[in-house]
Amino acid sequence: MNQVSQAQTVPAKLVIVSRESALAMWQAEFIRDRLRALYQQTEISILGMTTQGDQILDVTLSKIGGKGLFVKELETALEDGRADIAVHSLKDVPMHLPEGFMLACIGKREDARDAFVSNLHANLEALPLGSVVGTSSLRRESQLRARFPHLKIESLRGNVQTRLRKLDEGKYAAIILAAAGLKRLGLGDRIRDLISPENSLPAVGQGALGIECLLSRPDLEVLLRPLHHADTAACVQAERALSRALAGSCQVPLGGFAEIVGNELRLRGFVGSPDGRHMAHAELCGPTADPEALGNAVAQALRAQGADKILAAL
Repeated sequence: MNQVSQAQTVPAKLVIVSRESALAMWQAEFIRDRLRALYQQTEISILGMTTQGDQILDVTLSKIGGKGLFVKELETALEDGRADIAVHSLKDVPMHLPEGFMLACIGKREDARDAFVSNLHANLEALPLGSVVGTSSLRRESQLRARFPHLKIESLRGNVQTRLRKLDEGKYAAIILAAAGLKRLGLGDRIRDLISPENSLPAVGQGALGIECLLSRPDLEVLLRPLHHADTAACVQAERALSRALAGSCQVPLGGFAEIVGNELRLRGFVGSPDGRHMAHAELCGPTADPEALGNAVAQALRAQGADKILAAL
């Protein structure tokens, strides 16, 4: 890029909008610091916001409208010009973006696995009959109930610190959280066991950061290009296509996890009933150049396994 076009594409100021939870702010600060190192002449600041999803903590997400509640207010700030870009955990971003918005950049993925956290037990297998396990996710609940019908699964909302506090107060024998969030917050030592994707298929986009902006700002897409991670983007695009094809949201117990194996993309997906009694699993490989086609193909394979029947019952 020559100096003239560089000067044209680098703004004097850049505002990042973020939720105010510790994890969301860590993510926004991480992106801010990466951008500051690249564009030292740009003044970069963070606008923190409390979203509806952060305020309603006494009801499960699936009952109050899903994960889009963490995103809406941030998109409003982009729309009315208070901010230029929004940094999200990609698993919180709805599969259909509102008209006029784009995911301009997908960052390199952290550990995508679920983490078992407990003060008393080494792993899920060690939990005694009737132990209470906390999770906010229908996806985790479905898989836990399928594998461990003797456990009691209870809802757990709040930010990472709130969830850990509830565990420490003895309200749960164990809780399941995303490994990525714990590691990013420097709380990796709280992880007693990392649950393999074979045993707990991650949420679509889990562990990856997405940066959203207005479609009318292609200059920002250029600006963010050095932060874009092509391999992670291919994996996440396959996962999101799978979820989109099955109308996935947090009202649906659905998981999708893609990884690059050799020169191919391998995508595993599942749909389950919340009680874990009915499960559909599928796995396919395809070219990295067409992740959406792979996502759609796995969705079709899940339909062949009875996914539509499971979804219709919800």
